[in-house]
Amino acid sequence: MQSQPMPQATGTVRLFVDEVRIHVRGGHGGNGCVSFRREKYVPKGGPDGGDGGHGGSVYLVARAGVDTLLDLAGRHHYRAENGRPGSGANRTGRSGKDLLITVPDGTLVYDDQTGRLLKDLVEDGQRICVARGGRGGRGNARFASPTNQAPRVSEPGRKGRERTLRLELKLIADIGLVGLPNAGKSTLLARLTRARPKIAAYPFTTREPQLGIMELSDYRRLVLADLPGLIAGAHEGVGLGDAFLRHIERTRVIAHLVELCPPEAAPAPPEAYRVIRHELEKYSPALAERAEIVVGTKLDLTEADAAAAALQQAIGKPVLRVSGVSGAGLRELAETMWAAVEQVRAAERAAPPVRLDLGPEG
Repeated sequence: MQSQPMPQATGTVRLFVDEVRIHVRGGHGGNGCVSFRREKYVPKGGPDGGDGGHGGSVYLVARAGVDTLLDLAGRHHYRAENGRPGSGANRTGRSGKDLLITVPDGTLVYDDQTGRLLKDLVEDGQRICVARGGRGGRGNARFASPTNQAPRVSEPGRKGRERTLRLELKLIADIGLVGLPNAGKSTLLARLTRARPKIAAYPFTTREPQLGIMELSDYRRLVLADLPGLIAGAHEGVGLGDAFLRHIERTRVIAHLVELCPPEAAPAPPEAYRVIRHELEKYSPALAERAEIVVGTKLDLTEADAAAAALQQAIGKPVLRVSGVSGAGLRELAETMWAAVEQVRAAERAAPPVRLDLGPEG
């Protein structure tokens, strides 16, 4: 049988920001003009003041390939261009340009004052108008009538809408790697992809989610997310807390990594598995029902095979055995991940679409 190449990939998140607050304001509309036609040898000129231009609007646009809200973290105020005032000869002022703000796909847009979800930007190119520009004011030519043939009034432009937004990113990944600290998540991500997460022999080495793209044969790809280690009480803020649990909600399949030969003071593999399962259930009951692959790590250590068999018997689920150091079991794990994700994708295609309450776009 022809051997398959080991999965490879590209891509990683170096600096990760998953929540920001920004203030957006649409452009103000231009003022209408008061003007009268004054032309030599042309009698009965009359009013010819033009309307002001409309202010530009602010849009949030989702873009694939943008993995963090870092670009928005250093700038908090975003304003679209104002409309220009009208002028004589019935010339309308130029409308302001719209402002497009690029965000990662998977961004939730909340009104910071009311807490209402305005939009869930989950697809590339999806957009929402978050601050409508003001309408331009009417010039005095618009007020002319048979009884008022020389109006000397015009309208000021309307102000653009402004609001404060809270943007929350939930990573969209096919596989989410979870487990206790030092379970081998970063090592596994580095072996399956070209991501280069920090790897060390102390807990909480990973302090922010890391992404990598795993490439298999026949042009197949999966996006893997290495999520910071959870401990007992994470849903209540213990350790790194639940700051990153939200990212698991976007993953199609959970890969639960359990260290087969933990240090003497660490929980035994069955207990380590139950700790993480308990945290997921406390955070979201629906999350606990997500498709799961149990992976026993550090197979290269002594007695790892016996520990994997004991773990499988204790939890009543199959346990895949891998070693991030020697590479044992990685190809089988990659194919199992692909099969599990394909099964979830098929169920998603068969399910009827769910309509969200997106709220007003103005």
